[in-house]
Amino acid sequence: MTHPVLARAERLVRVGDIVGAEAALVSLVETEGDQALVLALDDFPAKDLLAVLRDFDSARESVVNLLVSPEQFARAVVLEKRYGDISHERLHGMINSVVFRAGADPGEFLAAIGELEGGSEVLADYLHERAENLEHFFRSGVFDFFADGDDSLDELSDDERLDALSDENIGGPFLSHSEVSDHDWMELAWTLRYQQPEIFREVLLILRARARAEEQQQAAAATQAPAPAARPAFGDPDEESAL
Repeated sequence: MTHPVLARAERLVRVGDIVGAEAALVSLVETEGDQALVLALDDFPAKDLLAVLRDFDSARESVVNLLVSPEQFARAVVLEKRYGDISHERLHGMINSVVFRAGADPGEFLAAIGELEGGSEVLADYLHERAENLEHFFRSGVFDFFADGDDSLDELSDDERLDALSDENIGGPFLSHSEVSDHDWMELAWTLRYQQPEIFREVLLILRARARAEEQQQAAAATQAPAPAARPAFGDPDEESAL
């Protein structure tokens, strides 16, 4: 049976009172404890959970963000594309606040997201502004374009490099976790590559495909643009006198 608190929270989400919905969920913690909310969220609609989660981030914390399980979070976050947020600002803040919360295992959250249909797309959305950095990290093991990287895989083709991602005996971390522990995109990319390599590969290929599609669209737009009108040559009888 659905807990009365969940029913109230659902109604508040439907009328757009996200703060009230979050307060209703938190009240369950206050009366019955943390575990009661964790168990109740299994019955809370993913779309409603997303509405609450995306309204809070590291700068505006919620008990819900601190207690949601990896599986519950994954089911919610894969629905983010419904909001059509081109900047993905809310997605970025939401992932950072949940995946990198104190005591969490980021790899566990990323695995749960990657296992769902659309999960890799969501992670690609999160990293879309860092596509070039991710490509450089894939090839060199570092994020800094001007830093010396790992040259141990220089002889491999791109396909061989991709295959090597899942080989524990090839291409180990060139940067330590402490060097990328920013609780942001670098740490997420590092965690994907070295803890969830198959998801990292999928995200990288998605970003590459998007880049190619964008280049093709730009090329098509350039060929369809009307050519600028030619200026009359000097001495053309139709040219107006400057005098």
